[in-house]
Amino acid sequence: MARPFWAWRRLCLSLLFVFIHSAPTANGDKINYNLVHSWADKLGLELFSLGDFITRRKEVQESFKEAKVVTRQGGVIVESMAKEIEMMMDLKVSAVRRIMDTAENTALSHQNDMADKMFSYYNAKSMAEPGEPTPPAPTTPPDMDDQIGEPLIYVPPKVLVLEPRPEFHNTPVNFSVSSVHVPVNVFDRASDVIKAIQWSENLDQIFRDNYKNDPSLSWQFFGSSTGFMRQFPASKWKKDVPVDLYDCRLRSWYMEAATSPKDIIILMDGSGSMLGQRLDIAKHVVNTILDTLGTNDFVNIFTFDKEVSPVVGCFEDTLIQANLGNIRELKEGIESFKPKSIANYTAALTRAFEILEETKINSRGAQCNQAIMIIGDGAPENNQEVFQLHNWRDPPYRPVRVFTYLIGKEVANWDDIRWMACENQGYYVHLSDTAEVREMVLNYIPVMARPLVLGRHDHPVIWTQVYADLEDTKLSDYLWDIKQCEEQKADVLEYWKVHDRMLEPAEMHRREYRRMKETWNQPVDSNVYQFMTTVSMPIYDRRENATRIANILGVAGTDVPISEIKKLLSPFMLGVNGYAFIVTNNGYVLFHPDFRPIFQGYILKPAYNSVDMIEVELLDDDRAPRDFNPVLMTIRDSIINQSTGSKWMLVKNHFDEMKRVARVKRQYYWTAIKNTPFTLVITYPERYGVSRVEPRTEQDIHRTYITGKNIRSFFDGKRWKIHPDWLFCKQTNKTFRTPETELLYFVDRMSEPGWHWPSSRSALPPEHAAAIYCDRQLMQSLVFDARVTKWFSNSTSFNARDKEEKRHEFKQRFGITVAFLATHSGLTRWHEFHSNMAEQPSAGESFSQNNKRAIDEIWYKRAVDQYFVHKESFVYSVPFDAGESGSEIIVTASNAIFHNESSKSAPAAVVGFQFQHSAFYKLFHNITGNACAVDDKDCYILDNNGFVIISSRVHETGRFFGEVNGAIMMRLVEERVYKRVIVYDYQAVCFESKTEINASNTLLSPLFHLLRVGKWLLHTALWYIVQLMRLAPGISAHYNDVYMDANGTEQEPEDHGQTKNAAWLRHLTLRRTRLKSCDMQRELYTLYNEKDNVVYNMTAHACERPFVVLPIPNSNLILLVIDQLCPRDVALVLTVNPAPINYPLAPNETFSCYKHAREFNRVRPQSCISRHANESAIKLCGKGCAFYANLTLLLLSHALSRLL
Repeated sequence: MARPFWAWRRLCLSLLFVFIHSAPTANGDKINYNLVHSWADKLGLELFSLGDFITRRKEVQESFKEAKVVTRQGGVIVESMAKEIEMMMDLKVSAVRRIMDTAENTALSHQNDMADKMFSYYNAKSMAEPGEPTPPAPTTPPDMDDQIGEPLIYVPPKVLVLEPRPEFHNTPVNFSVSSVHVPVNVFDRASDVIKAIQWSENLDQIFRDNYKNDPSLSWQFFGSSTGFMRQFPASKWKKDVPVDLYDCRLRSWYMEAATSPKDIIILMDGSGSMLGQRLDIAKHVVNTILDTLGTNDFVNIFTFDKEVSPVVGCFEDTLIQANLGNIRELKEGIESFKPKSIANYTAALTRAFEILEETKINSRGAQCNQAIMIIGDGAPENNQEVFQLHNWRDPPYRPVRVFTYLIGKEVANWDDIRWMACENQGYYVHLSDTAEVREMVLNYIPVMARPLVLGRHDHPVIWTQVYADLEDTKLSDYLWDIKQCEEQKADVLEYWKVHDRMLEPAEMHRREYRRMKETWNQPVDSNVYQFMTTVSMPIYDRRENATRIANILGVAGTDVPISEIKKLLSPFMLGVNGYAFIVTNNGYVLFHPDFRPIFQGYILKPAYNSVDMIEVELLDDDRAPRDFNPVLMTIRDSIINQSTGSKWMLVKNHFDEMKRVARVKRQYYWTAIKNTPFTLVITYPERYGVSRVEPRTEQDIHRTYITGKNIRSFFDGKRWKIHPDWLFCKQTNKTFRTPETELLYFVDRMSEPGWHWPSSRSALPPEHAAAIYCDRQLMQSLVFDARVTKWFSNSTSFNARDKEEKRHEFKQRFGITVAFLATHSGLTRWHEFHSNMAEQPSAGESFSQNNKRAIDEIWYKRAVDQYFVHKESFVYSVPFDAGESGSEIIVTASNAIFHNESSKSAPAAVVGFQFQHSAFYKLFHNITGNACAVDDKDCYILDNNGFVIISSRVHETGRFFGEVNGAIMMRLVEERVYKRVIVYDYQAVCFESKTEINASNTLLSPLFHLLRVGKWLLHTALWYIVQLMRLAPGISAHYNDVYMDANGTEQEPEDHGQTKNAAWLRHLTLRRTRLKSCDMQRELYTLYNEKDNVVYNMTAHACERPFVVLPIPNSNLILLVIDQLCPRDVALVLTVNPAPINYPLAPNETFSCYKHAREFNRVRPQSCISRHANESAIKLCGKGCAFYANLTLLLLSHALSRLL
């Protein structure tokens, strides 16, 4: 038995020796470089052969040989586009001017009419459509209204037929009449209000005439100084919030037209008597004043007791621009204000005058109107010496107006504070209730408008900054609060499903990450809001006696949707990755492809409309955040000064949800849009944007007709789309179901005798004829592209004998679903692949719905950029985080087709195909065999931005590789496989905790302590309710599953129940935050495009270099094989997600302070009317308050006076 024993032992030792030598060691190289190289080459060959055959790229390239390549003249293009926009905007100005003239004349002719309080009008909030139930008339006599001392009046709502119209975003409208919106704080039966509603009904005719002359007009309106707004066409008022907060007098188009730009200093009394309701009223006054300011105004707020202090510490001794971000900062500052001691009016007024004088001397601020607004409960003296020193130097003018707001019901020393306003061409208001604040504060507008009205003949034309068509700017905060409540509700429901698993760190991190991803969702285009600019003009009272009060009747205006301006930009003339944008006099963008005003898909950002052009044009200069390049600043100055110029710059363009980046050299051209504060800028890549493809003269549409060809036949079938946002041709009095139907209509019209091209897309229509807008160059290119690519969508374009076999083979082997073609003229064609000959249009329909924007699609842009890396390469991509979706993953591949002529070349089209990711993985597995399936190796295919295309773990597909293996990604960066590119996001949104403590003195407020007790009781009661719900019907089964053991007996409670309860309560409590503007940065990655990069020749070397990386030929992909047995730092994670930028802020300094210290140049509006010689004759400055005293107080004061 010894021999077999030793033989068995020798065999075991031999096997152990073989195992040791075949096992991975720290000093051995596990990865065979040549083998990996052969994998990469074979993958590249297979993929390219597939794409080359499926897309028929060579045939497509051959199709464009009849075209020519012409040089793109950027200067000519920008001038042409600016002229088109100027003509369109001139039409809008003319329409508003006609409304203004008609309104002034109508008001003058009806000045002696009596107010009819039973007058019936189309109330936008109460009018009904036919068949709708109307509220029943009161059967008893109306009650007396205590506020006006008259019986309440009931007028039945009027009935009106409304019809949805696409040009008004499918809002039901009526073009026969206008409708009236009355704010909740305005009584529509008051004499001055109903009288203005009566005479303004005569504006309906001019509204109709304007629309007839220019059918592209959007909403026309007249905003009355009494508060109502008349809007045409008539429509019902839709409320986005439970309470209708809309007041036209608080909108930028009204405020900027009614008053010239202004510098305002608000002084708020900080004496100890300003507590309780007085403090609430005072803060409401301040917030309302701030709501009336726009981007051309400047403001600051100071509180004063013994000392004068700014509410925002870093805004000391200066005025700040009244944009949304700064206004939000001031509102937060005033919210935290607490009264202290005796108020020093003299020091406060002196400080205010000094700041205003310094602002004017140094040419800062608005350089037009100036005003001081005093909010307090009484002044001890009138401070006449201060006014004589600073404001009465040039009688009768008062360079600084003074407006005073007396707070409180029982105040005695009102005469001094009223005197301040009356002697300084201002206005005095006494406020005793928050309900009257808005109406009383708005009294300052007619006073500021007096110089305009007294001049009579000068009607400034005002163009507003971009804004969302919202009812109230506070809607964002409201929606965010609702969102937080929904999240809290989701937490409660989730707790019932998973119980304690909800409190596990991994689960909490997952939930938090998912919510953060939602906040990073910042779409450029929105179906929720309509963004627009508005042109408006003031309307004056022309009555002879009006000079004694200088009354402004209101403001006339019309909206100009940003989408309509974009249609005039001819984006196809700029080509792929080219774009245009408009900059205002303040340097803000009116629109820009990187203008991202919303987040979470539906919530407006806090400072969404004050995005500066240098915050979206990011230079590739590796400078620190907000350290802007002087070259860019110089270009910005030229643009806001409305000069004409051009310049090239190296920039970083991010795209695809800000997860990819391209470094591009771009050419910029700019010129002014005359008679507006806007400047148009265009830009395109210098590498391939300087030339474009154009049909030859013999390919003209009319010459094609002459040869007998039917142009409509070029658009046969259903497998084609055109860019839905481009303006090809349009007839303003006709609407179409789809852009394709509209195009075919004009193709037929072009074949009719007498067809001629409109000289301009914005030209006025002939009398009694519909306006036709056409882009001749675009239509010529589209028809040419349709003719030369007509064959692409036809099944017969494949060899008839091989067709069925090939299609079946591709479907089975590669999972091909669709092949597609998109051209530079906005045409997209596709061809579906099915497993059998039966028509299954789902794949093609899905593709066409999501990929119909041609040169604006990401796969189109990436393919054109990739052409300069390798001309024949395809770009492959999968959706981000596709592996987590659980559904079939689709891979998209695209390849750019360039047309060459002489020494010039230009992108003509992009071809591509989509196929199943599972088939791609199977191909990869067949090539690599089992080598990548073992535990000691990991194989990845990554794209040029570092995202996983193929991984042995499918759930990693679409993820950024730095999150999968941060250590290896760091090595790839260090070895110059990838370059890290830092991109700054200057439009980010952050969240800070919202304090629940009111700014008033809580020590003196017993209600505060009661609220704290109530909150504790609510939390405790809610907890017990949740516990008792386990016993409710319908939950018993769930209760048994969770709390009963296998024997049916209730489980013993755990000892740490109190801890669990506390943890649950932490999740139950609302975690309130408020929105804040902030800056973030992303670290993005892109492949080095250096040819023969030495890193691709490097072999693996044990754990010093535990990987081999090689490019996959003819693609944007790399193959990465990693030795998994080598140790790595699992804590190292690289991500492309945004991270906040921590600026070096001083104590108590905010981000707004940091931005203010680095503010940019701006150009003031040309119009400024701030004084008139006759204004001193106007004595109307507000009424003195009535002094009420009860008998007890009167007797007490009399007794005290006798004793003293």
